[in-house]
Amino acid sequence: MEKLTTQEEQAMQAIWKTGEGNIKLFLENMEMPQPPYTTLASTVKNLEKKGLLQSRLVGNTYLYKPAISEEEYKKHFMSGVVKDYFDNSYKQLVNFFVEQKKLSSKELKDILEMIEKGSKK
Repeated sequence: MEKLTTQEEQAMQAIWKTGEGNIKLFLENMEMPQPPYTTLASTVKNLEKKGLLQSRLVGNTYLYKPAISEEEYKKHFMSGVVKDYFDNSYKQLVNFFVEQKKLSSKELKDILEMIEKGSKK
């Protein structure tokens, strides 16, 4: 799966939020500023070609739904980020956020607690 463009990610966010729907419904669920209808329609068609959406014709309207969950996309995307930018090391990823002052010691403690709880299962 290839990385989505910003425009494609925005469309997928609206689609995941909506579930199954048509272009008009997706447009209503997008943040401002919303793209033109025709731009979103083209983006949705591209996402369908990439295999991220499924469609079905109901009357004279196409309904689209996600072919992959938001969770699956995040997992794939984050794995790629860690591999490509942090030498496949989650430790380097965390260190990066600490150095950038994006992660507090409280948040690190919370992360450690989550890890410890997860390893006890």
